[in-house]
Parts: sequence; C-alpha cells; structure tokens
Amino acid sequence: MAYVYDDTNVFARILRGEIPNKTVLETEHTLAFHDIGPQAPIHVLVIPKGRYVTFDHFAAEASAEEIADFMRTAAAVCETLGIRPGEGGQGYRTIANAGTHGVQEVPHYHMHILGGRVLGSMLKRVD
Repeated sequence: MAYVYDDTNVFARILRGEIPNKTVLETEHTLAFHDIGPQAPIHVLVIPKGRYVTFDHFAAEASAEEIADFMRTAAAVCETLGIRPGEGGQGYRTIANAGTHGVQEVPHYHMHILGGRVLGSMLKRVD
C-alpha cells in the first residue's frame, strides 16, 4: 500500500516549529507534547519525527532506531508523568487511531497516552 503523507497536517507544522507546543520530551526521532484538547487529566501525544501516516505504516517502514526511540520515549513519558502502574501511579491507556473507521483526525502517526483518572471501558461491547 502506498501511504500519502500530507505535509500541511498540524503535527508536521509543529515539527517544523510553525505551531508551538508544550513539550514533555524530545529526542532525535520523537516528540512528546501535551494535547491541546485533553480528554483526561494527563493527555500526551507521542509522534515520530518521520513522515508516517498510521501505526502500520510506521511499524512497516520506520528504521529500527526510529521504532526503538519512539517506544522508549513513550515509556519515559509514563515515567516522567508518574503514571506507571506499580510505581505509585495508577496506570494509563495508549491509543492510536488509524483511518476512517479508527476516526484518525491528523494524518500523522501518533500515540495518545492518557491517565490521571479511571478512564472507563474502552469501547461498548457489541453482541
């Protein structure tokens, strides 16, 4: 499948410094920042600096260094924000939406890390 990356998306603009953000962590390959419309007391977005549209695109085409950096940055965000379960935190949820059915709003791969309260069921059960 050919993924089409839109250089005008909001995350591309943040990465170019055109739009400010409240950075939590930044590395060579990854940026983590607070969501401007938080859905929980803690809501951070973790994005690769590369031009990836969805999780499967990132997982299939990113370099091993990009993938390792992204995952370790996400872990560091959980540690930095004190939400890792078993270490004084009460846990968190990660979400990555993809495509129309996944209700992806920004066509740049990103992981949401949410915490700070009980988040409820992820989806309603379908019988």
